[in-house]
Amino acid sequence: MNRHNPLNWLNSPEFNIAIFSFLLSFFWEIQQMWFYQIPTGYSHFDIVRNCTLATVGDVVITLIAFLAVTALSKSRQWLRHPSRSQMSVFLLVGVVITVIIEALATGPLNRWTYAESMPTIPILGTGLVPLLMWFLVPPLTIWFARRQILSVRS
Repeated sequence: MNRHNPLNWLNSPEFNIAIFSFLLSFFWEIQQMWFYQIPTGYSHFDIVRNCTLATVGDVVITLIAFLAVTALSKSRQWLRHPSRSQMSVFLLVGVVITVIIEALATGPLNRWTYAESMPTIPILGTGLVPLLMWFLVPPLTIWFARRQILSVRS
């Protein structure tokens, strides 16, 4: 691969993680809407806008988790052959950030409310659906990004 090609950033781990995270997270956000109270008068546009904003937040959390593992591994290429400990740190960072954001958003910031259908974790009160996302969407994101990066010929 030509190091001076202006399109090399398309093959960067961060770009691939951001793209796959956005696509997978947006689908998840739309599907989980049943577990949140939708304010009266919300249009389809309002729902899509809110899901898009939540998806951008998911991408940022995923990139923070990726960068945390990158810092510990001292390599951006860890996702080429992620170890169990790297994946564990990746998931742990995402779960911790998610628990904090959910606590703030459903508490003092009053940004959203869980519907009756949302199962919550006792004591924390965190919705199980947003936590479940971290055990499905980010690992799939890493899997897709890894496949994409490994398929690029050097």
